[in-house]
Amino acid sequence: MILDLHAHTDASDDSRAPIEGYLKWLRKKRDLVPIDGIVLTEHRQWNPDVDYRDLEDRYEIVILRGAEVETDYGHILLYGVNDEMTARFDFSDVHLDAQTVVSEVEKLGGIAAPCHPGRPTIGLCEHYEHKAPLEGVLAVEALNGGSRRGENERVGQLMGAFGYKGFGGSDAHLVSLIGICATEFERDIRDVDDLVRELREGSYRAVDFREQVRAARG
Repeated sequence: MILDLHAHTDASDDSRAPIEGYLKWLRKKRDLVPIDGIVLTEHRQWNPDVDYRDLEDRYEIVILRGAEVETDYGHILLYGVNDEMTARFDFSDVHLDAQTVVSEVEKLGGIAAPCHPGRPTIGLCEHYEHKAPLEGVLAVEALNGGSRRGENERVGQLMGAFGYKGFGGSDAHLVSLIGICATEFERDIRDVDDLVRELREGSYRAVDFREQVRAARG
């Protein structure tokens, strides 16, 4: 099963992509980006009232949600967000303590995974050059569809040094970028509990569809 674990809709302040735009694109481009589901990780927010079940049924695509928060070690994706987590952390705070986030999110039933680690300023690699490694990190975003040349390669070195698992996400902010990087799981994922379990204990790998998308564009 293939999921794009990192995408932003127009609910995020820097994205112009409506959720249904993503779903229509994925249905149309199934031969290029064979995505079974997406995880919406809006910046610095969590809306407990959002419900995408009707869209899931209509487009036959799994739609899960997480969040992207900002910390003193860069940006981190949160999966398994719940009421206890939103009570514990102010997601709008751009100076969250990363070690506290990683440790507390795990205790509260979720998983905190640094995203685009190779990116300057907001990536984990740069912070590890002058700070102690975070404890409790299990996985990082090995492939990010928005990263520049060399940034994803830095993540490979990070994973080798610290034994992190690696997943993939498009980091899409535009409809045409959804699914270009994703994660292939050995087992099916139907809800957020499945996702958290598989990211912690399962077998998965980052997959890259960028070349075939570029080729199709000519």
